[in-house]
Amino acid sequence: MNILIFGPPGSGKSTHSRTITERYGLTYVSSGDMIRAEIERGSSLGRELERYLARGELIPDTVVNTLIISRLRRDRRNFIIDGYPRTAEQVLALENYLYDHGMSIDVAMEISISKEESVERISGRRICSKCGAVYHLRYHPPKVPGKCDVCGGKIVRREDDRPEIVGRRYDLYVRNMEPIIKFYKKQGVYVRIDGHGGINEVWERIRPLLDYIRNRESLSRGGS
Repeated sequence: MNILIFGPPGSGKSTHSRTITERYGLTYVSSGDMIRAEIERGSSLGRELERYLARGELIPDTVVNTLIISRLRRDRRNFIIDGYPRTAEQVLALENYLYDHGMSIDVAMEISISKEESVERISGRRICSKCGAVYHLRYHPPKVPGKCDVCGGKIVRREDDRPEIVGRRYDLYVRNMEPIIKFYKKQGVYVRIDGHGGINEVWERIRPLLDYIRNRESLSRGGS
C-alpha cells in the first residue's frame, strides 16, 4: 500500500501513522520529522525553517519537495507519507515522481477534527527540553508539574503550540488542503476519518479500511 495521511494540528495523524507503519510494514515518511531534525542540527536551513514554524506559516514548497522526494528515492518500499502534500505544487511534485516510477496512491486519508478540538489538544501539549518526552496538561500530565517523569528535565511548550499559533495553523491547513482534497476525491482515493474520540476509538475507524485495501491488493496480485 501507498498511503497519504493528513489532518489539522492535533488530529493524531502521526500517532496513527506509526501504528499503520508497524501493522502493515510500510516505510514511514514524515515531513514534520524531517523539518524538526534539520532544526535540531542547527543548520542555516534549520534556523530558517524554525522561523516559519514560529509564525505558523508553511515551509516553502521547494524545500519540502526536496526533503520528501529524496527520502522516497532512498527507500522505495510501500510507504505512508505523513503531512504531505500540503499545496498544489507539492501534489504535482509527488505525482510526477510516482508516475515516473510506475507507482500510485492507494488511499489519501484525512483525519478530521474541529478547530476547537485542535487548539485544545495542541495548546496543552508540553515537551521535555532534555529528552523530548511528550506530555499533555489534560490527558497525560507529568507526575510533578513542570518536571519530566523520564529524566527530570524541564517541561516546556513549543513556540508553535501557543493557542493563537495553533488556530492560525488550523485555518491555513483548511485553506490549503481544499484543492488537494478535491484532487484526491477525483482520483477516487480520498477517505475522511472522524478524528474525535480516543486513540483506540479512532484506530477502529481506520483499521477496517486499510485491512480491506491490503486484502484487495493481495487478491489483485494473486489473480494477475
